[in-house]
Amino acid sequence: MNTQPKVALITGAAHRIGAEMARQLHSAGMNIALHYRHSKQPAEALAAELNKQRPDSVILIQADLLKTETLPGVITQACKPWQRLDVLINNASSFYPTEIGKATEADWDDLIGSNLKAPFFLAQAAAGELTKQSGCIINIIDIHSQRPMKGYPIYSAAKAGLAMLTMSLARELGPDVRVNGVAPGAILWPEHDMDEQAKGEILDRTALKRQGTAADIAKTALFLIRDADYISGQIINVDGGRTLSF
Repeated sequence: MNTQPKVALITGAAHRIGAEMARQLHSAGMNIALHYRHSKQPAEALAAELNKQRPDSVILIQADLLKTETLPGVITQACKPWQRLDVLINNASSFYPTEIGKATEADWDDLIGSNLKAPFFLAQAAAGELTKQSGCIINIIDIHSQRPMKGYPIYSAAKAGLAMLTMSLARELGPDVRVNGVAPGAILWPEHDMDEQAKGEILDRTALKRQGTAADIAKTALFLIRDADYISGQIINVDGGRTLSF
């Protein structure tokens, strides 16, 4: 039997949910190709933390995912140290409001590019290597792919596209590669300002009446990688029941 560790490429893994997924998958014995764009210092710190636990188990890949021509090289870098790729997690995402009358074409290109275009072209570039390992793709979506968030029409449309892309890729890449999505709800608050009243109103609309954690997303991703051999083309809402009250 092949006892080599699985290799997971996680985009946007220096912070927040991406960093927690890196920790959880690493703790489960996987090697990590940790992608970042601008966040060099936190990415290096996370890689050092994990490599201290298990030497030579994490590499860093710096790339701007909006530069489509560089994406095959990202996959090549991820495969090179361990000569395999088992998991692609499309986590990197731009998120900010684009109110009608204020949105620009640059906003469109950034939000569609990071949330939809890059995941497609990364999946296309990774398909051959993932097929060799009977691997999987996990797309981090958003519950607002189902119901749009006011003030965020481009972001909401991009995540809706990613939800459909998840299902489409499951058909295109099956039976060798499984493709699923995870849609977070109230997990981490946006990095821009949100007042306590707004946070409270969101939590009040969840069935569980509380905020989730990045670990909830990471555990779901680990389940889809390790324990879901007969699940493909599905999107799991990790939202405390928030979508019940849309």
